[in-house]
Amino acid sequence: MEAENTNLIPNLILEGRKAVLEALNHDKPIDRILLRGDGEKPGDKSISGTLRMIAAKARERRLVVQEVTRAKLDELSETGHHQGVIALCPAVPYFSVEEILQIARDRNEPPFVIILDGVTDPHNLGAVLRSADAGGVHGVIIPKRRAVGLTGTVAKTSAGALSHVAVARVGNITRVLDELKKAGLWIACAEMNAPSLFEADLTGPLAIVLGAEGEGVSRLVAENADFSVSIPMLGKIASLNVSVAAGVLIYEVVRRRLK
Repeated sequence: MEAENTNLIPNLILEGRKAVLEALNHDKPIDRILLRGDGEKPGDKSISGTLRMIAAKARERRLVVQEVTRAKLDELSETGHHQGVIALCPAVPYFSVEEILQIARDRNEPPFVIILDGVTDPHNLGAVLRSADAGGVHGVIIPKRRAVGLTGTVAKTSAGALSHVAVARVGNITRVLDELKKAGLWIACAEMNAPSLFEADLTGPLAIVLGAEGEGVSRLVAENADFSVSIPMLGKIASLNVSVAAGVLIYEVVRRRLK
């Protein structure tokens, strides 16, 4: 199952109470819902009427609901009539982890997956997707929270790759690592001060985890990896941009597989 241009969802931003309720009632893919918060503290008590109903339905679907100021909604609004609510929708539908593994089976190839832990910059995600497509990666996995989703900026930065690379969005990265291990994949974590990737076995079914710049991969995720690798840094700078690091790692795997 491949992501194709025909699956593109044109409305990346849904505005207004009726439009968002319709999307919720018909299970439209939604990254997160932004609600106007009238109180000083977040929580349902600061949301009233139809907005409270939207919040309840969204949480039933386990969507991310975030209270923001009216000024923030005004800034994002394209129509000027958001009525206190905006839904941010993915540029393309998300895949499941199983669908990503099925893509590898359909190609008769050992699975090759990239996992991004906490990458919040849409330009970085778009660039990773472009490298993933070029390197034959079967899918990219991103978390629902504290990470960027499939926005219009991601689509643009990917230079079309978003239409060809399956992206799964999951609630818990560590659980996904267990799922991938059960499917026979080895989990490699990109970390500073780890052994060089040139010394690691990157030939079989593989998932590579990369973290955001600065913070890196979270401790719990790193602890659940099978092994760690690093990219040798020969200059004065200690690390690479995550999208550049992803490209280096992806093409080291490609080099091994083409031997």
